[in-house]
Amino acid sequence: MDDFLDKLPQMDLMRSEKMTLVQLIIPVESAHRSVTYLGELGLLQFRDLNADKSPFQRTFATQVKRCGEMSRKLRFFKDQIDKAGLRCLQRHELEPNIELGDLERQLADHEHEVLEMNSNSEKLRQSYNELLEFKIVLQKASGFLVSSNAHAIGDETELHESTYSNNGFIESSLLEQEMRPEPLNQSGLRFISGIINKDKLLRFERMLFRATRGNMLFNQTPSDEEIMDPSTSEMVEKNVFMVFFSGEQARTKILKICEAFGANCYPVPEDITKQRQLTREVLSRVSDLEATLDAGSRHRNNALNAVGYSLTKWMTTVRREKAVYDTLNMLNFDVTKKCLVGEGWCPTFAKTQIHEVLQRATSDSNSQVGVIFHVMHAVESSPTYFRTNKLTNAFQEIIDAYGVARYQEANPAVYSVVTYPFLFAVMFGDWGHGLCLLLGALYLLARERKLSKQKLGSFMEMLFGGRYVILLMALFSIYCGLIYNEFFSVPFHIFGGSAYKCRDTTCSDAYTAGLVKYRDPYPFGVDPSWRGSRSELPYLNSLKMKMSILLGIAQMNLGLILSFFNARFFGSSLDIRYQFIPQMIFLNSLFGYLSLLIIIKWCTGSQADLYHILLLLLAFIAVPWMLFPKPFALRKIHMERFQGRTYGLLGTSEVDLDVDPDSARSHQEEEFNFSEIFVHQLIHSIEFVLGSVSNTASYLRLWALSLAHSELSTVFYEKVLLLAWGYENILIRLIGVVVFAFATAFILLMMETLSAFLHALRLHWVEFMGKFFHGDGYKFKPFSFTLISDDDE
Repeated sequence: MDDFLDKLPQMDLMRSEKMTLVQLIIPVESAHRSVTYLGELGLLQFRDLNADKSPFQRTFATQVKRCGEMSRKLRFFKDQIDKAGLRCLQRHELEPNIELGDLERQLADHEHEVLEMNSNSEKLRQSYNELLEFKIVLQKASGFLVSSNAHAIGDETELHESTYSNNGFIESSLLEQEMRPEPLNQSGLRFISGIINKDKLLRFERMLFRATRGNMLFNQTPSDEEIMDPSTSEMVEKNVFMVFFSGEQARTKILKICEAFGANCYPVPEDITKQRQLTREVLSRVSDLEATLDAGSRHRNNALNAVGYSLTKWMTTVRREKAVYDTLNMLNFDVTKKCLVGEGWCPTFAKTQIHEVLQRATSDSNSQVGVIFHVMHAVESSPTYFRTNKLTNAFQEIIDAYGVARYQEANPAVYSVVTYPFLFAVMFGDWGHGLCLLLGALYLLARERKLSKQKLGSFMEMLFGGRYVILLMALFSIYCGLIYNEFFSVPFHIFGGSAYKCRDTTCSDAYTAGLVKYRDPYPFGVDPSWRGSRSELPYLNSLKMKMSILLGIAQMNLGLILSFFNARFFGSSLDIRYQFIPQMIFLNSLFGYLSLLIIIKWCTGSQADLYHILLLLLAFIAVPWMLFPKPFALRKIHMERFQGRTYGLLGTSEVDLDVDPDSARSHQEEEFNFSEIFVHQLIHSIEFVLGSVSNTASYLRLWALSLAHSELSTVFYEKVLLLAWGYENILIRLIGVVVFAFATAFILLMMETLSAFLHALRLHWVEFMGKFFHGDGYKFKPFSFTLISDDDE
């Protein structure tokens, strides 16, 4: 048996890549270039040799800080470009690479220029807004003054302490002595004019009334145009006001209230000639400022465009440089302070490539001393690295969401490429719905190149990342739908005529009488005559329930077989003898026997009675077989080893059940705790015995969800579409088609897809992977520029 297994080909895709712990001794003059070239290669994961130091105590902390400051400036430029509504256009000609120091100086100059232009623009904008407000106040306030001189006080309303109005108010006690036609300044009546936000007007008016005890006259009118708020750059509505009062004390109070409410006050002359002359001056200055603002905006946009041409490249450069210095901070200086020493993990196949890259870095740096690259002996467990492509990457991510495989542990993703979409399709089997999924998957694949370059939302990014999963789920759904013979719950005679017909000539369909078989079985899938017959539901229930049991037992046996290959790969004979064999006996003595009975009944039509007593006896024997021998065997091996009779290096679980395969050496001197191991084995045995029953029952979800999907499709087809189609009214038919389409899209294609997806996920994570998968490894995360995201800044 061992010779046969040794002759089997290596399963490279099944296990993670072999990893090697390497050490690099890099001269200081070529360190930066070497790390840069390694980042471009992306096949070396550095270990942090300065984990006990804070980021500020590391060697290259200054360079990292400089890169962080440059990243801040680049983000500032990007925000300014977005705020101005410009686009970052890249130059088509090839730009030379720029040194970090030169880039730092350029960014500082550009930032100073942009900040100065922003400051000047803000001052000009504030002056422009003030002149614009002054112009509006002059235009509106002249009407107040004319009406005051003409004593047109009929439009004002007397305001008492309990009555407030937005149209203004007057206090009769103030005007009783001012009824004579004389100028305002001769009667002692003075005024203040200005402009205030519309939402503050009512509170402002109330405060003025209380502060002056009603001894004032308040007029207001809305401005005809919105004015930009310099602080928020938003257009706001404002109202022009004019307050008539008497006395210096009232003037002081009114000015303080205006300042508190953010109202801007502007002087308005009483003389109409002076008003017109001042208005002309203000209009001239507004025109000049508009031209100045336009010229400044064009100059600022030109400066931002000049930065935008190289912004993307500069951001990439700074991001890479920061990543290089962060990696250099993980290295240590040697005793001479002339070389940097680093350690890291790399795949075994990549050693030659890394060596070539380091030689090229030495040559390009004109270094007299080359980089020393040698392999170290690893004590700790290695990282897990699977080489994936666009198809297998999504399935690997699904498995990694449960847990990263141990180093060299069997990889469930290889089998999930087939089993996952197939179990999904068993629950979702309808080739009409499968075609809809297929169209969605083909759309994502057709736009793959374009969508991969865009920044998608979270939901769309999830769909795009799983496009090949959706494709396989759609293909398997079409296959299972053809087996179930369901197209939106409607059966079709695709593969020939039915094998059944009515019992007699009087019956018109399958609803009124039973069916009799008169020819060979339907060649592929379920016979369409079962649809609508009185025995349809019992027949399909029996078929799908037994099929679920068969698929579940087959997948759980596959998990146990993979546990055998794991134990054999790690050299753990105890796991094979006292774990794999009794588990296979227990599972197949009960449920494997049940599956065999189902197959025999399907093939022969008779109920076979096998040696079930013997099989039950074997199942009972398998339980203590799983429980007792392994802890005592481990205890015996430990005693022999530490009494000096055996000095050989042991495998994984023969030393400790919870120890990684390559870390057995680090646990040689640990105290052997027999009670802990026995309790662990007891829990594992009870979990397997009870789990065999519960896991087998869990696979019945395949039957339940398939039945639910089929019945929902039937309800929507018969009770919505056919019911609406039975009316002659075209509006009712149209409503029926729309409701059927929405129900199919949102319930059957979205909710049912998500439900079947999650149930298939549970079957793989718990029922399948629980038989062999530990999932306590850690991912291989190489230093690679392609893996650096914008968030790393």
